Amino acid sequence: MATQGEYQFYNDCVNWPKRDVAALTDMIDSSIDITRKTFLKHVGYLNVAPIEAQLGYVSHWKQGLTMAGDWHISYHRSKLRGKRVYFFKWSAIEFVFTRKVKK
Repeated sequence: MATQGEYQFYNDCVNWPKRDVAALTDMIDSSIDITRKTFLKHVGYLNVAPIEAQLGYVSHWKQGLTMAGDWHISYHRSKLRGKRVYFFKWSAIEFVFTRKVKK
């Protein structure tokens, strides 16, 4: 069953504001590696699926390469300006997810 995690896509390093690059660098430098399973537990598949499709991945391995099957992807946990974040690294680009703002 697909889940909607408590973290949502925030930004990627390519579009990161120049005034905040130091925070991005600190986030990357202090990150720890995690598994895809742990990443999805917090972010949720429904928050990642649109990005996977944009990156050209298919949803089922019988259709081609899935993101889960791509061993070049790495998953991480860190802090950005003191708050927990999760991100994955694809082709040396970090895709950062932050906690959803409660309304």
